[in-house]
Amino acid sequence: MILQSIVIVTFILIIISLGSALFHLINHKSEEQSKKTVKSLTFRITLSLILFVFIFIAFATGLIKPHGIGLNINRPHVTPAETTNP
Repeated sequence: MILQSIVIVTFILIIISLGSALFHLINHKSEEQSKKTVKSLTFRITLSLILFVFIFIAFATGLIKPHGIGLNINRPHVTPAETTNP
């Protein structure tokens, strides 16, 4: 539950940072606004990289386990005829 909370909060912060950059980009009237846009985008990229590394470490340590489509990729395909014993 804590892992999900961390990921959700980080996504929300990324979206807020992106919105802030858009706001400063639209109101680009001075050099200060340009610097604020760059800072917002830099903060968003930093958050995205931290989130990626966090998810990678959580997956590597086994805190996050795959499920769904990618779960059965490496398993050999077994037909119903092979599972019955004659």
